[in-house]
Amino acid sequence: MKIHKLTAIKDWWQKANHFAEEAYNAPYRAAIARAKREQDDLFMLLVFSDLMGVPNPASYYTLELQPLLLERFHDWHMRMGMEKSPLDHFKCC
Repeated sequence: MKIHKLTAIKDWWQKANHFAEEAYNAPYRAAIARAKREQDDLFMLLVFSDLMGVPNPASYYTLELQPLLLERFHDWHMRMGMEKSPLDHFKCC
């Protein structure tokens, strides 16, 4: 009987804690998502900048990331306001 009460109290406490976290974080979700999107956009620019003719001192380290990020490249260049791919040798649209 005591074990059942303890688990019920523990479950209630976890739900209350989850609700409090959600209520606290709710106003900041949009700002956090926007900041994450801006950070991802900057990272994509860093990875693909050498292909676009912008000198990149870290291109040696970011070269192996390009195949992993090619799937997200189309969404990125559309979000940056480029109607067509800025890369001459890579047509994604």
